[in-house]
Amino acid sequence: LPHWPLAEARVRHIGEPVALVVAGTLAEARDAAERIAVDYRPLPAVTAARDALAEGAPQLWDDAPGNLCVDEQFGDPEAIAALFAQAAHVVRGRFHNGRIVNCQMEPRSVIGSTGEDGLTVIAGSQGVMRHVAGLREIMDLPEDGVRVVCPDVGGGFGPRSFVYPEIVAVAWAARRLARPVAWTSDRSEAFQSDFQGRDLVLDAGIALDADGRILALDVDLLGNVGAHTVAFVPMANASRILTTVYDIPDVALRVRGVLTNTVPTAPYRGAGRPEATYALERLIDMAARRGGFDRIDVRRRNLIRRDQLPYRNAMGLNYDSGDFLGNFDHALGLAGWTDAATRREAAQARGRQLGIGVANYVESPVGDPRERIELTVNADGTVDLVTGTQSTGQGHETSFAQVAADMLQVPFESIRLRGGDSRVVSMGGGTHSDRSMRIAGTLILETAAKVVAQGRAACGRLWDVPEADVAYHDGLFRNPLGNQALSLFELAAALDPDTDETLAAATDFIGRIPAHPTGCAVCEVEIDPETGTVEITRYSTVDDVGRAVNPMIIDGQVHGGIAQGVGEALGERVVHDLDSGQLLTGSFLDYALTRADMLPSFTVALREDPTQGNPLGIKGGGEAGITPAAAAITNAVVDALAPFGVEHIEIPATPERVWRALRGKDA
Repeated sequence: LPHWPLAEARVRHIGEPVALVVAGTLAEARDAAERIAVDYRPLPAVTAARDALAEGAPQLWDDAPGNLCVDEQFGDPEAIAALFAQAAHVVRGRFHNGRIVNCQMEPRSVIGSTGEDGLTVIAGSQGVMRHVAGLREIMDLPEDGVRVVCPDVGGGFGPRSFVYPEIVAVAWAARRLARPVAWTSDRSEAFQSDFQGRDLVLDAGIALDADGRILALDVDLLGNVGAHTVAFVPMANASRILTTVYDIPDVALRVRGVLTNTVPTAPYRGAGRPEATYALERLIDMAARRGGFDRIDVRRRNLIRRDQLPYRNAMGLNYDSGDFLGNFDHALGLAGWTDAATRREAAQARGRQLGIGVANYVESPVGDPRERIELTVNADGTVDLVTGTQSTGQGHETSFAQVAADMLQVPFESIRLRGGDSRVVSMGGGTHSDRSMRIAGTLILETAAKVVAQGRAACGRLWDVPEADVAYHDGLFRNPLGNQALSLFELAAALDPDTDETLAAATDFIGRIPAHPTGCAVCEVEIDPETGTVEITRYSTVDDVGRAVNPMIIDGQVHGGIAQGVGEALGERVVHDLDSGQLLTGSFLDYALTRADMLPSFTVALREDPTQGNPLGIKGGGEAGITPAAAAITNAVVDALAPFGVEHIEIPATPERVWRALRGKDA
């Protein structure tokens, strides 16, 4: 379906741009915008995916058959129904991961300008080459007709991977006026127009035998894609990872995507993996309580064992590594699970309800299949490292440089990371989906090996010895016939650039490098029965990201992911008026972003179980914190509420919902 930079004939969601005003100053532009008269005729609106499927629901697109844009069936529903009929225990539930606003540190902005070398666009993004490709196609530009520059960006989290309407509008205006044009979103605009996350509903059922072994899953996944079909990635990711770390042999899954009068949804940190984890971990807790099983025992009974690896899950993913039971036990130990009963009694003495919850997870990172690494050794003692995978706060300047320095055996300080400019970068998929170190690290290793091979060949010619006999150790090439030695940088200075002999190499990659980061999180909460307020008192997590290049950076990534998961579990949600489609959570006054005082000090631990899928053994750590967070937190909240007969609570578990649940009212 077409997604125009400015709405044509019909506005399909609050915040969709309808006009472009260009002026000399911001004040003039705002004054001019207020003079625009739009002849609006209110139309029926639908904001919830299930409502959009109902008979008589308003249809968003006249030339589309209803609001259903994706409908796929996996597995054999009849066979699953037979397994459920024979099962000793069957539990079903509805699990809605509500809509999330992508609140980056800095709002979106773009500058467009033209010159002798064509169109230049400066915009925050997660990868300039994806924006280059989009702008070239949209504006029908030649291959070298657009340059995209992305300086440091204060957060990405998925939605900044895409070309937004405002980028196209500003670029068009710059070409039309032949002068620079700039636009910056304010927070109110961001709440109405930035692509949003989550909004998946999983109607899920689990069947167990009399011993607590999981026999099958039956899932109906409904995704709210918004008014425009920007991405189906969250639905696809949730589908692939549906059984997570458990040995579940059979699955029936129906996946549907629905158009609604809301901002389009896009991948948001985890992109489907937290949603699937949340549904399954809640189902396991519910099944354990109903069936009289211990929550820990039923998980141990169903975790994929080491001797089952490599393991192919019911949706076709292949896990080549992962100590799922070891991660589980390690996390329980860190969290002091066995002593929770003592802490529960102490909390009750203080008039508070304590709960503890656990969630296992595994990821299925994929991401854009294109990447390129370029390495150039300079005579001034520096190495230029060019990558199409740019940082939005993940510390690539450190971790990429570590790998390059180790492979080339040169000082860390000599590595200069370059990127974020399509004049420098010629190919790259950007930063998302845990792809950065897994793919870029592999290419850095291969490219560094090429540079060292070039150096051996050059030394062989200089010293008139076979290049295979030239040794390279501690950054020095050594002549096997004497005491001659040259450092990598001395060799670069000795080479004659007029003969095109340099120490420079590049490696292109198009494909996939699968990996499956995994781990376990344990959350402990205390609830004030008088107010319904939930306080997270302990949070422990064990994460296997494969080989950890920089553990401190990974810890930081885990902390940030947990904070986002806490927001989703306890406060963050986008709310619309059901009749008009009007956004009711349009600012930070209405939208409960996570605050520092909502978070305890985290206990984090890494367990390295390298994958065999790439030479560095890297799996990825960018989504480790967020994937199990909502599940672990909600399991803890429900555990605290269980004495009051509460089996489940909708997220976010706001104080009002908890207060109502404590009093037996509809949560």
